Amino acid sequence: MQEVQDDLIIRAQAWLAEDPDPETADELAKLIEAGDTAELADRFSGTLQFGTAGLRGEIGAGPMRMNRSVVIRAAAGLAAYLKAQGHTDGLVVVGYDARYKSADFARDTAAVMTGAGLRAAVLPRPLPTPVLAYAIRHLGAVAGVEVTASHNPPRDNGYKVYLGDGSQIVSPADAEIAAEIERVDTLASVPRPSSGWEDLGDEVLEAYLARTDAVLTPGSPRGIRSVYTAMHGVGKDVVMAAFARHGFPTPVLVAEQAEPDPAFPTVAFPNPEEPGAMDLSFAKAAEVQPDIVIANDPDADRCAVAVPANGGWRMLRGDEVGALLAAHLVHKGASGVFAESIVSSSLLGRIAEAAGVGYEETLTGFKWISRVEGLRYGYEEALGYCVDPEGVRDKDGITAALLVAELASELKEQGRTLTDLLDDLAMEHGLHATDQLSVRVSDLSVIASAMAALRAEPPVSLAGLQVVSAEDLTKGTESLPPTDGLRYYLDGAYKARVIVRPSGTEPKLKCYLEVVVPVPEASDLAPARTRGQEILNAIKKDLAAAAGI
Repeated sequence: MQEVQDDLIIRAQAWLAEDPDPETADELAKLIEAGDTAELADRFSGTLQFGTAGLRGEIGAGPMRMNRSVVIRAAAGLAAYLKAQGHTDGLVVVGYDARYKSADFARDTAAVMTGAGLRAAVLPRPLPTPVLAYAIRHLGAVAGVEVTASHNPPRDNGYKVYLGDGSQIVSPADAEIAAEIERVDTLASVPRPSSGWEDLGDEVLEAYLARTDAVLTPGSPRGIRSVYTAMHGVGKDVVMAAFARHGFPTPVLVAEQAEPDPAFPTVAFPNPEEPGAMDLSFAKAAEVQPDIVIANDPDADRCAVAVPANGGWRMLRGDEVGALLAAHLVHKGASGVFAESIVSSSLLGRIAEAAGVGYEETLTGFKWISRVEGLRYGYEEALGYCVDPEGVRDKDGITAALLVAELASELKEQGRTLTDLLDDLAMEHGLHATDQLSVRVSDLSVIASAMAALRAEPPVSLAGLQVVSAEDLTKGTESLPPTDGLRYYLDGAYKARVIVRPSGTEPKLKCYLEVVVPVPEASDLAPARTRGQEILNAIKKDLAAAAGI
């Protein structure tokens, strides 16, 4: 035991000797001095793994945390990968949000790229992730890096990598970059000049805003009144500029959440989907009585929408917004392919089929959705929408907000609302009721145990509906590559679908539920919604029991 502890201290001291950040160096020195071997063991139990989501984790000292040492190694690995691909002097564009250390990580990345003989350009200030995704192709870069942890807790940060096509990395690039990171010896072996990269001005942002013209129909209605929250992130200035550019009334801001603040003081988790995150928005809406409420997550790649309901406000599910935008694009004459991830509502397929446009399912994440050939529109239930693939090959909460505002304005001129259009879709295609069972864990073995339990003994029925198909997605399908997930189709009085998977970005087990309830007449809408939620609740209960969660 003493030998193990001695080895741990030696490794921590070696890491400390290289740490370029005074804050994390001081943090680690105090842990060593205190002999806190439990905390040191946690931080030195391995290395933060680079995958298709890049890097994401809590900020702190050590290889299992997000810090400048880890980022420098990641950047060196990415640079080596790019050079191995023949991009010996290509451009890497770097963006960052307003989280703790984001600007430091962005500068370190630019320095490493420059030291490796590549060219680097850094966006002028904290800006939305979609601006970085746009900038890659706009500037002809061979890769892009966005420093962000999106909607994760305040102490987290992350490192998202895109290649020259403007899409996030997928296999095998992730593994090849990870292998190059492993080859990095010491930080001293990584050249990091203090200058030599380009600090961009506002020209890229102006080009991005000009590109948003393609999202809207010239002369379309623009009269919607909105409340907007940036959720303490970086979306406000770009959203306000976009709405002004296109003639929408100025959104009323949720002042307490309007400016970037890495502490996210008004929310437990800076994610519009989390309980309580929209409370201040709804309070402002009660005060000013807008037509809709719009929210971005902190890096503004997601978009949430809320509508009046029963004297208050209801946030629409991502699947509802996904269907509304699809219907609007069909109305505007869109052609091409509509795509969604497998965890999103099957309603999109119904809409696409009825409109005679293409339709594809992909694995979760826009790294897959954005790669669909002929993509015209893609969405994922976690509030992500790609409404202009030619401009941004990723989810974009700003262009999605514009398109929602156009749709709501058009309906308003007709004396109708987003809720009315949802009712129309339910009447035409059946009510596609969706919900999620999401379990956040402190011990990842809980997730592994739940997946193992379901694989060992798949449920035969849920909520009284027979499980007619049980797929283990680790084996892949005819149309999907392998992934860690389970998919069940249910049949009986109603048709339903369940997908279970570990989150790729958070310590969560996620279960995605859908049931389709026919709606023969308008008078059946309310009972159908009640029945749909009853079935979803029963599926949740039975699934939790089957998974041991």
